[in-house]
Amino acid sequence: MPPSDSEIVVEDPREPEDRSPPVATTAKVAAVVYVLLIALAFVLGYDNYRSGMGWAKDGPQSGYMPFYLCVILAGASLFGLGHVLIKRWRARDTFVSRDQFRRVLQVFVPTFLFCLATQWLGIYVASLLLIAGFMRFVGRIAWWKSILTAIIFALAMFLTFDVAFDVLMPKGPLEALFGY
Repeated sequence: MPPSDSEIVVEDPREPEDRSPPVATTAKVAAVVYVLLIALAFVLGYDNYRSGMGWAKDGPQSGYMPFYLCVILAGASLFGLGHVLIKRWRARDTFVSRDQFRRVLQVFVPTFLFCLATQWLGIYVASLLLIAGFMRFVGRIAWWKSILTAIIFALAMFLTFDVAFDVLMPKGPLEALFGY
């Protein structure tokens, strides 16, 4: 169906192709998620068992409700895992293709590095680098526009959080130079 006159269509030349080889199938990803949920349910269930999951004289102990929620989570995950292994394991529906996975990593890796950089550089400098990097490398926007936008955003964040609302944010060496 062709787009209507009022619909805006943006063609991305770097959009993943349909011919890109699959990285993982939906069934395999679902199985991994179910196994991780079962492991989480066991870890949390054990912790709630240790803190008391029974009934005391004055009512339920602190781990009573969370323990049974973990039992429900484990049961539901086991059911889902069984369903995937019995009915859907041979299905070849693609969860993510190589090109799609590359695009996900283009966002995940810089965001992960931002979280690490915040610990040493502070949130404002790390945000400036993240925004400028995203605009330049993912958005293909000119360097001067990327840096100018990142500086304005970091400055607006600083004025909003540190000056106007006096919220404690992670600081780095640059803020220390200015006495903040």
